[in-house]
Amino acid sequence: MGLTSNKVLVLAVVFAVVLFAGTVWLWPRLARRSWQAVGGRIGMLLVTQLALFASVGLAANQAFGFYASWADLFGQENGQGVVVDHIAGGAGSPVQVVATSRVAGVSGGAPQVAGQIQKVDIVGRTTRIAAPAFVYLPPEYFQARNRGRKFPVSVVLTGYPGTAQALVDKLRYPSTAQQLAKSGKMQPMILVMMRPAVAPPRDTECVDVPGGPKTETFFAKDLRDSVMARYRVDKTPASWGIIGDSTGGYCALKIAMHHPRSYAAAVGLSPYYKAPIDPTTGDLFHGDANLRNRANLFWVLKHQAAPETSLLVTSSRIGEHNYKDTLNFIKSVQDTNVTRISSIILPSGGHNFNTWRREIPGALQWLGTRLVSH
Repeated sequence: MGLTSNKVLVLAVVFAVVLFAGTVWLWPRLARRSWQAVGGRIGMLLVTQLALFASVGLAANQAFGFYASWADLFGQENGQGVVVDHIAGGAGSPVQVVATSRVAGVSGGAPQVAGQIQKVDIVGRTTRIAAPAFVYLPPEYFQARNRGRKFPVSVVLTGYPGTAQALVDKLRYPSTAQQLAKSGKMQPMILVMMRPAVAPPRDTECVDVPGGPKTETFFAKDLRDSVMARYRVDKTPASWGIIGDSTGGYCALKIAMHHPRSYAAAVGLSPYYKAPIDPTTGDLFHGDANLRNRANLFWVLKHQAAPETSLLVTSSRIGEHNYKDTLNFIKSVQDTNVTRISSIILPSGGHNFNTWRREIPGALQWLGTRLVSH
């Protein structure tokens, strides 16, 4: 049974309840002062506490999608990442569809009515990075009258560690986009949903790591090329946006600022503005001061030509640690008089899915007004 299985969660909860009841029942028998009784009490308390913590941890993982599998949890997830090139010379498709599914909460089974979610594997031709993703295709994509139409695309990134599945199930990007389009609040668009951690378990912070994964190049070039090779989308940056939460928000802003000829607009939900260095990232820069500076968005705004792109950032006055940094970032962007900046500032809201679900409808509407279809 998988880490995210409901059966695992139910079994953990039942086990914790049984242990708790057993501890209460056996406590009088372990009330003596012998070392066996003391050891028994300690053992029962420890096992019960561990069972309770496991239940809470599994429930939290179900709610927030931190880890997708047991291997992912224990840092053994290495099936995706930098791979040996198996499409050399242009052979094969850079996007392989693994499975298809319906959009949750949408009635009707036909794609031209309900749209479709495709589970895909994407391979970067230049970076040799392979990454799984979910692609949402709106109903309009399948309708006969739109056969010649090219749709705008938004790349959607999770936080770290995060799972792409959580973008579909927990943050509900496809159903939200479809509802907004149906009500006329947003134009139909394709969503490419994935993790920014394309070389798990490492968190590369969307950096082209010297001697390591070229993550920034993957998102700025390879991902676009792969999607264009498979779907009816336009190559001009005016048709491309990128959005993410937390680490994904930082990546979205950075990639759009570094590559305005790839993305016309970016949204950072609860982002930070400088790549951290910690045990999950390892040495990202290998002593390259320019690479380290470019990973600091404040430095980019101060020392490089302002990019012609549109940015949206979000935060909360109470509950988000990035609030002051976000206000400073807004001011820094305004000072450029070139880059356009918008914001969503909530009165309160923590760094969690519930907060981002409150921001996603407005963020998608904002993206929809800045991207064009052909």
